[in-house]
Amino acid sequence: MSSTAAQTDAPLTDAEVLRIREDFPILHTEVNGHPLVYLDSGATSQRPIAVLDAERDFATTLNSAVHRGAHTLAAEATEAFEDARGALARFVGAEEDEIVWTSNATEAINLVAYAFSNASVGRGGAEAERFRLGAGDEIVTTEMEHHANLIPWQELAARTGATLRVIPLDDDGALRLDELESHITERAKIVAFTHVSNVLGVINPVAALVDRARAVGALVLLDACQSAPHLPLDVKQLDVDFAVLSGHKMLGPTGIGALYGRRELLAAMPPFLTGGSMITTVTTTEAEYLQPPQRFEAGTQRVSQAVALAAAVRYLDEVGMPRIAAHEEILGRRLLAGLAAIDGVRVLGAGIDLPRVGLASFDIPGIHSHDVGQFLDDRGIAVRVGHHCAQPLHRRLGVTSSTRASTYLYSTEAEIDAFLDGVAATIDFFLGGVAATRDIGVRS
Repeated sequence: MSSTAAQTDAPLTDAEVLRIREDFPILHTEVNGHPLVYLDSGATSQRPIAVLDAERDFATTLNSAVHRGAHTLAAEATEAFEDARGALARFVGAEEDEIVWTSNATEAINLVAYAFSNASVGRGGAEAERFRLGAGDEIVTTEMEHHANLIPWQELAARTGATLRVIPLDDDGALRLDELESHITERAKIVAFTHVSNVLGVINPVAALVDRARAVGALVLLDACQSAPHLPLDVKQLDVDFAVLSGHKMLGPTGIGALYGRRELLAAMPPFLTGGSMITTVTTTEAEYLQPPQRFEAGTQRVSQAVALAAAVRYLDEVGMPRIAAHEEILGRRLLAGLAAIDGVRVLGAGIDLPRVGLASFDIPGIHSHDVGQFLDDRGIAVRVGHHCAQPLHRRLGVTSSTRASTYLYSTEAEIDAFLDGVAATIDFFLGGVAATRDIGVRS
């Protein structure tokens, strides 16, 4: 990368952000005759040249099947593939054999859910006992979850007879921590929740949820899709049993994600997907499986994507995750305060003083979010519209959809201001009102 940022926790300077932007070719394009203002990184982030080059270089110099061939190219491809696993493991504070490659976070959550399901019908032997579910057992999640961290648990409950419990939210969209004891009971077998809400941008109190789960002997799964790209992440320090992430949200390509699982838990889990590459011995009637992580990596793997994701985490490490978090906190405050200062805008979620990333969702009564998004797109401003795969959360807050702006390390204050001007202009155009932004005074 071109930035030579010093190793510090200080926010990125304006000059450093501009240097970083030079590494992202797409940020220099125009949309509808305007410079692109990309505020949809919460859905899919952009990729720097180093990531694009890593995937292309693998395809042009190392492309081969991993863990299979005995020839030189296969050995070198395998080494690159496993080096990528090590890079991601270090990035999240895990051991290499605790990282399982998946297609995305959705597959990773389903992997865990189906391990519970398979254990519940007797697969996995005595070691899998703690994953077995039945009537009287409980699965716990929250009302703010992405559908990927809700529907797999709904289906698991339906398959096993367990009960799904959902921790409610208050009127501001914050978790009802006073409800933890009544919702995470001694019958809970797993508690699955998001680290950062993909709609509200708030950082959830992981310690409080983990402490309660530990008190009743439940396992913990953390959805880190919106935290791994934006915050320093240490799964051991957070004391979670499982964590999931998606590469395309953290400067990497699509089609690659990962599951972190404690070594002893992965060793006890029966597999989800089965087939080639995850076995030791096969007869026509039975099979024996490899140790983790290969036990959970059936079939041909996403090798070039894993190599590219490793390039992405090295890029993020070089910039410095504390610096990225500090930069986005500033942008997030500016974003939230600016939206709150526009007459006619309802910002979803709790107040500006809560820990958060640079993401905010809002509703404009009288204007559908799709119309808001289209109006902004006409100005070259890319945002997300709809329910963001979080219908229960939107329903709890009394809306069917919202508009979401989300930042990243390459976002600038000028882009936030262009977006705020666009929102004000949207209200003027559709409602004929006078929407004026006040001085938001969040950074000199």
